[in-house]
Amino acid sequence: MRVEISRVRGSSPREEGAVMFVSDGAMLGTIGGGQLEYMALDEARKALKLNKYICRMDVPLGPEIGQCCGGRVEITLTQMDSSARREAVAQIQAQEEAFPHVYVFGAGHVGRALAEQFQHLPVHCVLIDSRSDELDLSIADVEKRLTAVPEAEVRNAPAGSAFIVLTHDHALDFLVTSEVLELGSSRWLGMIGSSTKRANFESFVRSHCTGLETETLNCPIGVSGSRDKRPAVIAAMVVAEVIAALTSEPAVQTSVPAS
Repeated sequence: MRVEISRVRGSSPREEGAVMFVSDGAMLGTIGGGQLEYMALDEARKALKLNKYICRMDVPLGPEIGQCCGGRVEITLTQMDSSARREAVAQIQAQEEAFPHVYVFGAGHVGRALAEQFQHLPVHCVLIDSRSDELDLSIADVEKRLTAVPEAEVRNAPAGSAFIVLTHDHALDFLVTSEVLELGSSRWLGMIGSSTKRANFESFVRSHCTGLETETLNCPIGVSGSRDKRPAVIAAMVVAEVIAALTSEPAVQTSVPAS
């Protein structure tokens, strides 16, 4: 069963066009969770048992269902034949292929922590290192690239990608970061380090990269007022910044339109 928010009035957990798919024993996607989703899930499974082709729900999001959004949503539930199921799979695959790329240069402690968090988010994360033993330590379900020339990966990155630079070598950090700045089409760029490292990088740019601007560089990264330097904590703060940048206009990825 295809369950879609077909109309929104006021505030709601998800936008018009948000979709989830429901079978007797499974579900994929979400229309916002909470009681609204529970009601829609229950209605979808009832419709499947009764072999209904299409039905609709009109739900006020107020105290009567235990949600405080205050708006109202209309939900359309449509039974799917084999052709519709194939089309839904193709749409999901197209959405995944359109995910923005996030390049993590360096598979050390923080790099691996970043990969572990990005694997659960709607991005295509690429973990890059020249050291096979460090890459092998990552168990995250992300793409991993072993290369002797990490900076070359920048040149083939899609426009609007995010780059996080934290290799084992400051000189390599500078090289990769300057490549991203030269590229000029990144959505977010960060380099691990300190204020001193940033100053050193800016000196490097003045000496080796004529006319290159560094205003878009985030360095240090993962600060946000916290002094906690545990890799997972640094990664969490960086991930939040990257996702905020990637999902803000005009980088937000829109849903594949329903047929």
